[in-house]
Amino acid sequence: MAVRTFKRGLRFPSTRKEATEGKPVELTPLPKQVVIPINQHFGAPNKSLVNVGDRVKRGQKIADAAASGPMTVPVHASISGVVKKIEPRTQSNNTEGICVLIEAEGDVEEEFLPSLDPFSCTKEEALARIREAGIIGMGGAGFPCHVKLSPPPNKPIDIIIADGAECEPYLTTDEAVLTEKPNLLILGLIIVMKITGVKKAIIGMEDNKTKLLPMLEREIRLNEKASSIGDIGIGLCRTRYPQGGEKLLITALTGREVPSGGLPMDAGCIVQNVGTLVAIAEAFSLGKPLVDRDLTVSGGACGTPKNIRAPIGILLPDLPPVFMEIEYGKIRKILFGGPMMGNAVPNLNIPVQKNTSGIILMTAAETVAEPEGPCIRCGRCIRNCPIRLSPVIMNMALEAGDLDEAVTAGLMDCIECGSCTYMCPARIKLVQRFRVGKGRLRIRQQARQAAQTAVQPAPAKS
Repeated sequence: MAVRTFKRGLRFPSTRKEATEGKPVELTPLPKQVVIPINQHFGAPNKSLVNVGDRVKRGQKIADAAASGPMTVPVHASISGVVKKIEPRTQSNNTEGICVLIEAEGDVEEEFLPSLDPFSCTKEEALARIREAGIIGMGGAGFPCHVKLSPPPNKPIDIIIADGAECEPYLTTDEAVLTEKPNLLILGLIIVMKITGVKKAIIGMEDNKTKLLPMLEREIRLNEKASSIGDIGIGLCRTRYPQGGEKLLITALTGREVPSGGLPMDAGCIVQNVGTLVAIAEAFSLGKPLVDRDLTVSGGACGTPKNIRAPIGILLPDLPPVFMEIEYGKIRKILFGGPMMGNAVPNLNIPVQKNTSGIILMTAAETVAEPEGPCIRCGRCIRNCPIRLSPVIMNMALEAGDLDEAVTAGLMDCIECGSCTYMCPARIKLVQRFRVGKGRLRIRQQARQAAQTAVQPAPAKS
């Protein structure tokens, strides 16, 4: 089997996956409480559907948008118990958001959806089921899954890609999904093919997972629906960062390129994380909403690194030491997500969300805070940018306060993979500056829209 890849990017000396690689996913003990953010998706905000004092069941909807628009996804209780608080809490993106605190009480009670046959229901019913199950992209972005599976008519799709590349160091949950739930992965992929009408699918993964090939090929052969629904293949990619980025995975597997400012659908593709596909399969076969999350907990300050399955909203310190040993005195940095694209958070009292792929507890030896120096114009950021941008020019424009020049240089095409920051000998925090620049651009656009609205003439009286 040919091994494909993209140009540029990084080859890490060590991916640091060995601490959890090959380890099974362990189910966490039932927590005494969960803190569930009511907004965990990219799109319109939700409002709480419960009040303090309400008793809720695991799987019960506890938050949804006031008006169900296309960019809304509900949130469900991940344990059964009593709502104790509804208040702002710090989340993994370091902003405060409304959270529902549920304390476990009594026996576990579940309120799942009824099972639904994805091959006899209509497309509209299938998309409604995915939305009602609260499924978002679990690779990190949190985009509503039902929206991604409903491209506009002028964007024909002919390839579905299951993203199992998992290129971030430390993280191994996607590998665990491929190992432990290949049947659900294939079922979820077939359901997506049925919904979209696409006849070709590719399971993409890096060549450090070749041992999984026979098992996946066997699951494809054994699935009765696979051959009738279309062609499902497996594509091996070279172990290179950021191979798991959907734009780069599309290029590696198909040779196509997502245009500047475009989305995967502009290249005729839909990309879904393997964990998302498993969640889709469970939403139909079990009626299970997205209430659990597989994630990696690792790093030098974690005495028992492992892959775990935890209820959404769990706080890591609430896990008993016999299950999760944390060496608090060694922690120097806490990351939600991987070390390249994850967010550093101030403490461990941050709830696990639907898009939390890992929690990395780093020691002083694993993270070095070095002062920034002046740019020496070496060009390493350009040579290693997988999107073929010029980070040095973008940074110069932002330093000069010229947002338009930064956009021209490719600011909005930056996927924030961190390759430029990793390679910069001056230790300039390029990605952080680009994130701030994008924020400034959004604020400027909002101000311009508000100004245009303010000067619009009032409607004429009849």
